[in-house]
Amino acid sequence: MLLLGLTGSIATGKSTVSSILSAPPYSLPIIDADILARRVVEPGSAGYAKILAHFQHNTPDLLLPFPDDATYDRSKGAPLNRPALGRRVFGDSEERRRDRAVLNGIVHPAVRREMYKELLMCYLMGCWAVVLDVPLLFESSLDVLCGTVMVVAVCDPEIQMKRLMERDSHLTREDAENRVRSQGDVREKARRCEARGPGRGVVVWNDKGKEELRGEIERVMKEVSRASPRWWAWLLLLCPPLAGFAGLWNYWRSLVINKKWKEGELQAKAKL
Repeated sequence: MLLLGLTGSIATGKSTVSSILSAPPYSLPIIDADILARRVVEPGSAGYAKILAHFQHNTPDLLLPFPDDATYDRSKGAPLNRPALGRRVFGDSEERRRDRAVLNGIVHPAVRREMYKELLMCYLMGCWAVVLDVPLLFESSLDVLCGTVMVVAVCDPEIQMKRLMERDSHLTREDAENRVRSQGDVREKARRCEARGPGRGVVVWNDKGKEELRGEIERVMKEVSRASPRWWAWLLLLCPPLAGFAGLWNYWRSLVINKKWKEGELQAKAKL
């Protein structure tokens, strides 16, 4: 089974690409890290309790009022105010970076556990490929698990700003800039993706409209299919030891690719 890591940056169109891949003619199962991240901090969860313990004392509006819904279980606690939590962790100051690291330390391990459960189910169902939709795929080192990485990118960062502020009208320009910067330069992610090689790292450029985006997806999926044919997925399903060996080989190869990338980045910075 091919693990296709899908990433990008905020407002580059990653969710649109994910939606297209989940529908015919691709019909790929999607494991969405954002959905899992919401699930693991729902009221009553261990993640929810940890967030309250760390952030509630300095974020007075961390919790929303209880919903006007008779079916809502108030014993688990009030819903999180996600925009307020976002303002607490997004930004370049030392305090914001520290709080963001704490939040990531709460959410990421719980998301990984849920992710592995869903991956196992997809493998047992005989899926040719599954999309792992993770905004911070490289930053969380989940790219080493992926046979192919797909980055959704734009050439002009101003396109991100425009799309983000149109989508989330409550954001100020400063808020939008902080959120874009917090996920890194998507063009850098595109270069890192392409360094994986043909069929192993593909970039979907999304500076234009939806029809052009569909054409880009068709182009890169042909490349992915050539590198990971369906017969290979069935062979791995029928021979679990081979699947284990293939997984270890892919993991080792990804580690080597990442090491070379980091060495190249260090050399480039040394020349500045």
